[in-house]
Amino acid sequence: MASVRIQRVRELLKREIGEIIRKEFAIPEAGLISVNDVDVTGDLQNATVFLGIVGNQEQRKRGAELLARERKRIQGLVGRAVVLKYTPVLKFVVDDSIERGNKVLDILEEIEKTLPPS
Repeated sequence: MASVRIQRVRELLKREIGEIIRKEFAIPEAGLISVNDVDVTGDLQNATVFLGIVGNQEQRKRGAELLARERKRIQGLVGRAVVLKYTPVLKFVVDDSIERGNKVLDILEEIEKTLPPS
């Protein structure tokens, strides 16, 4: 179990990174990008940012590329907004778990429709 400090830093990073992305990137260009979670190493030097990108396939691709390209700039903005001894090195990962969950729910609905009434 993560310490209280690590949990606080995770939540703070999640909020700040989400705010930075919302302000810096236009939806038509990169889709709607949301920060689903942030995982931080114990020494707070690295952070994996799990993202959800809503939009068409092209917007999702461009959004992921844009975040990878702008990683250092985002990291600098986070460093100014969050006071820590070290600004964590950010790594962006597109998290498609919500989409997979929705597909599973759709499949379950289809199965439920084909079952005879009880």
